[in-house]
Amino acid sequence: MLRFGLFGTGHWAAETHGAGLDAHPRAELVGVWGRNREKAGALAARHGVPAFDDVDALLDACDAVAVALPPDVQADIAVRAATAGRHLLLDKPLALSLAEADRVVAAAQAAGVASVVFFTQRFQPNVNGFLAATAAAGGWQHARATQFASIYQPGNPYGDSRWRREQGALWDIGPHALSIVLPVLGRVTRVAAMDGPGGLVHLLLTHDGGATSGLSLTLDAPPTAVTRDFVFFGENGTEAVPPGDGSALTAYGTAIDQLLAEVNAGTRDHRCDVRFGREVVAVLTAADTARTEARTVDL
Repeated sequence: MLRFGLFGTGHWAAETHGAGLDAHPRAELVGVWGRNREKAGALAARHGVPAFDDVDALLDACDAVAVALPPDVQADIAVRAATAGRHLLLDKPLALSLAEADRVVAAAQAAGVASVVFFTQRFQPNVNGFLAATAAAGGWQHARATQFASIYQPGNPYGDSRWRREQGALWDIGPHALSIVLPVLGRVTRVAAMDGPGGLVHLLLTHDGGATSGLSLTLDAPPTAVTRDFVFFGENGTEAVPPGDGSALTAYGTAIDQLLAEVNAGTRDHRCDVRFGREVVAVLTAADTARTEARTVDL
């Protein structure tokens, strides 16, 4: 049984992280910390555990941390947790700067802790199986990813998220798109980016070996235009990525399983660990530079 401290009190923390930990047979939720004490108390009471006012006190009480906080806050918590020898179950994006992502990676490696970054679709078995088979087939020349979300409609639980409003689709759903494209086409070597209307952002990427990908992302699509479409093009024709066949909560349970496997086996080579999280942040950072300076950025 691995004891988890939950850091975060928002909708995602409550309905996915907290609920997933509480339901998992080999995880024990031992406490909640949040920037809002009232929300932390309510979420802790929901699960029958104490709310903590101090980060270090919760770190002392747990073996691993589950973090559902804005990425700039997450990075600092993750460094403190890793330095204290706590395993890491983090959310995407890992951080909002490459320097902060590097700090997390360095702390995790120095302490030898296990880490998993939760890219939801990568923990849905049918999507993960598709990506493995598609990567093994090879011969891919291009990928198209269109992810149009609409979170600013009344009642959407993410519409009031300040960091999402400030950072936009690039940093919120860009990591999801990259988590699908990178396993098949490989590391990104060059990035171009351009803004469109209504918070729309377009990325054109070059990958190792010369393949390319185009990503179009927004959080503010008209409700009738909400879509998720990922297609690979290559020597064997086209392959469309299937929708995930499970809920986010089910996927999170799989992420817990895989972190536990890393801890128990003593391995530190998970495909979605903090090093992969850092790779994603590097692409996002380059894209931000490309769009603001109107130039292509090499990685």
